[in-house]
Order: sequence, then structure tokens, then C-alpha cells
Amino acid sequence: MSTATPPRLVATDLDGTLLRSDGTLSARTRAALAAAEGAGIRVVLVTGRPPRSVPELLARTGPHTVISANGAAVHHSDGTLAHTLPFPPRSAALLARRIREAIPGTSFAVEYDTGYGHESAYPSWSYGGESVEVVGPAGELLAVDRPLLKILAHHPTLPLDEFFAQAHRIAGPGAETTHSTGLSLVEFSAPGVTKATTLLSWSGRLGIDGLEIAAFGDMPNDLPMLTAVGHSYAVANAHPDVLATARHRAPSNDEDGVSRVLEGFVAAAARVPAAGEAGQGA
Repeated sequence: MSTATPPRLVATDLDGTLLRSDGTLSARTRAALAAAEGAGIRVVLVTGRPPRSVPELLARTGPHTVISANGAAVHHSDGTLAHTLPFPPRSAALLARRIREAIPGTSFAVEYDTGYGHESAYPSWSYGGESVEVVGPAGELLAVDRPLLKILAHHPTLPLDEFFAQAHRIAGPGAETTHSTGLSLVEFSAPGVTKATTLLSWSGRLGIDGLEIAAFGDMPNDLPMLTAVGHSYAVANAHPDVLATARHRAPSNDEDGVSRVLEGFVAAAARVPAAGEAGQGA
């Protein structure tokens, strides 16, 4: 987009987009986020990460609204939960059963509103052990009486593209199916719950139209958000599908690509006349 007219809201993915490849946030990027908010540009962090990760995240980025779990939860800028969009328990149980029957060897994990559980066969490298609250079969995980925000499925041998294609076909309209890690993990959210739907619902309550939003991403779970906004950016290291979809390119995450674009937005905002000033004489 032309920086002559900056967006009213910036939505950015985290891993592979805002954060560097080693998971760190540069001082330049933290400063750019704060500068954007100071210039009147709302910043929303939109991530597949679960709610349990939000407090630590905001300790690094500074206070910003967060949409987590691929759209299933919204957090105030202090990290507290504003609301969730959980998976209906019966639908979740049916989905897990159908996936397992069709793709033997699949193991599952679940993200709740404040916790995490997994089957014993689920790979330990994908979670922090201190976060685990429930270990047991999928039926037990899905029967826990608390909001279920996301189901994760792993297969030990199938390539990601094959596993995702099969899982997506089996889930059909009964779930939103995506992936974001580049590993053989597939993620499911409740029907109609994506980064895009939650972002547009939240921004709409602020009177901000999707055309007034600039969004940044790198992986397929960002595609709904990138296609729903007026100004979409793929970082240079993004997945090929994201590079093909986004209207604009930003430098890579390791080059602080998002912050470079934000700095341009902030500079443009400083040149835009305040309400009531346009047309006034010197």
C-alpha cells in the first residue's frame, strides 16, 4: 500500500513474521509497535499460539490486543481474556474419531482457555511440559468441562501436505483446518473461527473496516486474514502460498520486515492532518 494514507489498524502474526527465527523480538520491532499505537494506529497481535502463552508474549512486545489460538480467543492489552469461541464438545469428539479411523497413527492434543492436554503418543517437542494439565486418550481430553479452543493432530510418518489434505477432506465444514509450523501438525478450530473472522468482528466493533487494516503473515493459517483486509503483506520468508496471495512484500522476519513497514506508516500518520485541520489556512 502507499504509505501516504496509513491504515487505521495493523494486524500481525508472530512466529516467522514479527518474531525473528530464534523466537526473539528485536528492540526495533518493539519500538515500532509502540510508535504505531502512539500515532493512533491500533496494533493487534494475531497468532496461532494458545492463550497460556499470552502473558509471556506481552511481556516482550508491550501491551497490545491479542487474538490467539487462530481466532478462538481475544485478550485485552493486559493479557486477560476478553472472550473465547470454543469448539462444541460433541463436534470435537466426532472430528477426532473420524480422523483417527481414517488416518491410523494420528495422535491429538488440545488447547483449552487456560491450559493444555495431550495423548501420550503426541510429540513432546511441540509443547512446554510445565503447561500440561491433562494426559490421556482423546476422548478424555475432549470431555474436560472447560472451553476447548483448538485441536492439534500429529502423524509420525505422513508428510505434512498429505496429512493436511486428508485431514481437511475428513473435517469438511465441521471445522476450520489449517497448519502453521511446517511440521506434520494439523490444527482445527470451531467452524467459522479463523484469524480473519475474529479480527474483522473485533475491529468492526471499533468502527474500523477491513479495508482500513494492514495485515502481515507468513504461513497458511494467515491466509484468511490476508485475504480479508485491504492491505496484505507477506514477509520475504513466507510460505509460497502466502507469497502468492499477499499484495505486498515486506523484508524477512530476521530483517525486522514488519517494523520497517510500520515505521513508514508512523511517518505517514505524522503527515496526515488531524481532524478539523484539513482545509484550514496557515
